[in-house]
Amino acid sequence: MGIAAAAGAIAPFPFYYWLWTRPQSWVDLCGKGRDPSKVMAHVSHVLKLVQLVSLFSVSSLSWPPPLYFCPLIAFGQFLNFRVYQLLGESGTYYGVRFGKNIPWVTGFPFGVIKDPQYVGSILSLLACLSWVPFQYILLWLLGYVFMMHLESKEDPSTRAKPIC
Repeated sequence: MGIAAAAGAIAPFPFYYWLWTRPQSWVDLCGKGRDPSKVMAHVSHVLKLVQLVSLFSVSSLSWPPPLYFCPLIAFGQFLNFRVYQLLGESGTYYGVRFGKNIPWVTGFPFGVIKDPQYVGSILSLLACLSWVPFQYILLWLLGYVFMMHLESKEDPSTRAKPIC
């Protein structure tokens, strides 16, 4: 189960890499009348389920959770919820890369925490360390670090054509 769990932990990142670096190919694949951000969201949710099942397959759940679990999960998920609340589906799922006009957001946590959605996800993963072997958490975390680095170097010339 180890190799399958490791593969599951990193499963979404090639997809995200492809969409970030070749957004026009995704827009073309989605076709007219289909929102590329919405389709990305659906695929991302399936990939997130693969990740969670992968971690669960190597976990050893015990009760009660460690004291650090609740604050890390709570704050991590708060950040994720807040980012989605402020950016919406199109802002969260690469709408700007797909040619959409996404307004710049400055409300908390933006401007206070760099990459708040990734930080929230990382905190949530760290909360699971008492249940999931470190190497699987580390693989997932490395995927986030890779994407944070990739997304920090946005090349506007690779954006998709504007969607009408």
